[in-house]
Amino acid sequence: MQTIQQLRSGELKGSKTLKLSCELTEFPKEIFELKDTLEILDLSFNQLSELPENFSDFKKLKIAFFSDNNFTVFPEVLAKCPSLTMIGFKSNKINHIPENAFPVDLQWLILTNNCITEIPKSIGKAHKLQKIAFAGNQIKALPIEMANCKNLELLRIAANQLTEFPQWLLLLPRLSWLAYAGNPFSKTEYLKDELPLIEWKDLSLKEILGQGASGVISKATWQTSLTQKEIAVKVFKGEVTSDGFPEEEMNACIAAGNHNHLVTVIGKLKNHPEQKMGLVLELIPPSFKNLAGPPSFDTCTRDTFKEGTQFSSETILKISQSIADASKHLHSKGIMHGDLYAHNTLFDDKANTIFGDFGAATLYDLNDKNAAYLEKLDVRAFGCLMEDLLNCPAKDNDSVILRNLLTELKDKCMHEEILSRPNFSDIINYLNTFC
Repeated sequence: MQTIQQLRSGELKGSKTLKLSCELTEFPKEIFELKDTLEILDLSFNQLSELPENFSDFKKLKIAFFSDNNFTVFPEVLAKCPSLTMIGFKSNKINHIPENAFPVDLQWLILTNNCITEIPKSIGKAHKLQKIAFAGNQIKALPIEMANCKNLELLRIAANQLTEFPQWLLLLPRLSWLAYAGNPFSKTEYLKDELPLIEWKDLSLKEILGQGASGVISKATWQTSLTQKEIAVKVFKGEVTSDGFPEEEMNACIAAGNHNHLVTVIGKLKNHPEQKMGLVLELIPPSFKNLAGPPSFDTCTRDTFKEGTQFSSETILKISQSIADASKHLHSKGIMHGDLYAHNTLFDDKANTIFGDFGAATLYDLNDKNAAYLEKLDVRAFGCLMEDLLNCPAKDNDSVILRNLLTELKDKCMHEEILSRPNFSDIINYLNTFC
């Protein structure tokens, strides 16, 4: 984080990245001193409500974040920025987006938690769009012109006012990660009595194990009258996230039930001091680690791996079998995961695998006309996960034959025609032939 004083003193001259959060009410004119070099601008957590008309002078600007400000109108001037590919206005007060306000080369658009009721038809001109977060608005329908966004891979439209499923979504050749829970057309009954209630006073929280958009997971001790057990506790933040409502995530966790390759849910929190919702989970052994890191600005929709990461074909096979089996289980219960990624997967040195994070999950009726399609959206995400693993260097003496067979399956899962992809039962049968 830089300071306005550094900017005004000229200390930041030539910077490619600028991040200011200091209760700004107006766009600092001093930022224009960086117009020839600036590539990433983050003015989140300020009090801004508009951008200057000459904002397009930032010819090299690629990424612009204005989250947690006071914008009510999406700034039209952004469309004139020649290099802009990523825009974020999370948690503003935007209620209007003018036509032709999006840059034509836009790849990543974040408008989570605003007051938007309508998306302009001109979004269909943004042919390079890969990632869109519209969750937590008042959108009643998506424009059919979005069907022209053939490169769209990730879409978050949960927690809106959509009255029907946009059927054209199922024709998008690359769509892989979809979340739409919390809309009028997708309302589900919350599962209130499926899990035991666990009193907050019986839990002693310890260190934080991790946190995401929806909540914080901590290690804890659960003390009952008879036993003491080490567990994990996820306390939901209680606000709309990029994936949707925390209530929907909890509902999906409960509906999923138990499975060897899913995080086991023990119970629901009761009497949290701030009345927050939460789940009590089985503690995962410390031998497990994340399979990958989340996408970066550069990779957009694809996971990242530490330099030097290698996977043998046998390891990829075992991980793929576990995730496919968990995914088949979920879809048998009418749950589309919506975030099937390596960064949501834990594994150990023996490739034992645990899959989790239901933040983007959607419950659907198994008799719904779209049921087969919804499964095959997760199948494409599974194919992307396999591709990410296969793109890592192979270990010495790796089986070329097995790697080729896995690559062949990956290609089938990523077929551009959604119904030409296998379902998870087919995938498991195919993988089991290698054992």
